[in-house]
Amino acid sequence: MIQYHYGTWGFAFAWSLKGSVFPKALALALPCAATAAALHYAFSSIDDGDATTSISGTSVLSGFSFILGFLVVFRSQQAYARWWEGCTLLQKLRGEWFNAFSLCMALCSTSPDKREKVEAFQHRLVRLISLLYGAALSEVSEMQSNSF
Repeated sequence: MIQYHYGTWGFAFAWSLKGSVFPKALALALPCAATAAALHYAFSSIDDGDATTSISGTSVLSGFSFILGFLVVFRSQQAYARWWEGCTLLQKLRGEWFNAFSLCMALCSTSPDKREKVEAFQHRLVRLISLLYGAALSEVSEMQSNSF
């Protein structure tokens, strides 16, 4: 997993080059932008007196903006849905482990002669389940320090 350093205000990771798609995207976008600028300059220097060219340019820009907006919203919704799915699965995991722990506690012996061993087992089980859940949370968290 890529470790991001967010900086003071939390935006420094957006300008980092390590693990970023910006250098590759820039390499693809700069030639396209230069070609578009050259074509715009070439077509704007040709004045044929026709007013429909500006209207078609506006409609092209409008269509491009609509498609770009649609894609940005779609990707944001997908990311949000995946985040909520992860949260839901984490809560489901917690519930399953709690049910398993409760079952282990319920099936412990109630015999008075085994009381000390049962209590030692229960205390150890509580610590182990707590450690298991803490390890699972530390695996999915992005904390820099794992000193609990």
